[in-house]
Amino acid sequence: MSKGKHEQDPRYTILGNKCATGENQTPKMLTRKIKLWDINAHITCRLCNGYLIDATTVTECLHTFCRSCLVKYLEENNTCPTCRIVIHQSHPLQYIGHDRTMQDIVYKLVPGLQEAEMKKQREFYHKLGMEVPGDIKGETCSAKQHLDSHRNGETKTDENSNKETSEEKQEEDNDYHRSDEQVSICLECNSSKLRGLKRKWIRCSAQATVLHLKKFIAKKLNLSSFNELDILCNEEILGKDHTLKFVVVTRWRFKKAPLLLHYRPKMDLL
Repeated sequence: MSKGKHEQDPRYTILGNKCATGENQTPKMLTRKIKLWDINAHITCRLCNGYLIDATTVTECLHTFCRSCLVKYLEENNTCPTCRIVIHQSHPLQYIGHDRTMQDIVYKLVPGLQEAEMKKQREFYHKLGMEVPGDIKGETCSAKQHLDSHRNGETKTDENSNKETSEEKQEEDNDYHRSDEQVSICLECNSSKLRGLKRKWIRCSAQATVLHLKKFIAKKLNLSSFNELDILCNEEILGKDHTLKFVVVTRWRFKKAPLLLHYRPKMDLL
């Protein structure tokens, strides 16, 4: 097989992704187009064969799936659906975690996927007669306003944009509550070895994790480490990477607020 032109001509030097053809000539960028189906295997769920939604990774082997698919699968199994490695003998749900980076990559690579998913979630909440969570509602409104402005051919001057930005910032500074979905929690102690909290009722973001609660309790009780605690819901130990929204959906569905959680000294499971 004959060599390529760049290999035959010594004037050509490959510099990263640039190709220089001499000192006095302008280097040209080498671009390579990759079709979406060429990387589908890396951004799809092996359980449903669809694009990853709420990407969740198994900490033991780093394989990623849709959270709803993986949780449903682990209700009857304790191994990874891809490599069959044992995640945990009795509590596999504690060893999975939300992979925000992977989800951001999927949304950026697949056109319209995020908007379609937000629409499905809105329809789901409306069908159940429930209020749309704040994070979905906020993203939807901002996306709708952005599209409407482009459709109407409206453009804003820098002065107006800066004015609106400063007004929004001022409004956010006056709001002591986050704009995302909130969860009401009651933290009860179920061990005589630890004291109860003076203020056991708290309200925080649904995106907060069980690990955040452990750190909060450890700070209030002056514990040397948050790793000394277990947090339980319905007598089941919760994984540190579980978000409160995930706990509400999977362990407190159709129950009235607040979400009741118990804490106790950590117990090593055999």
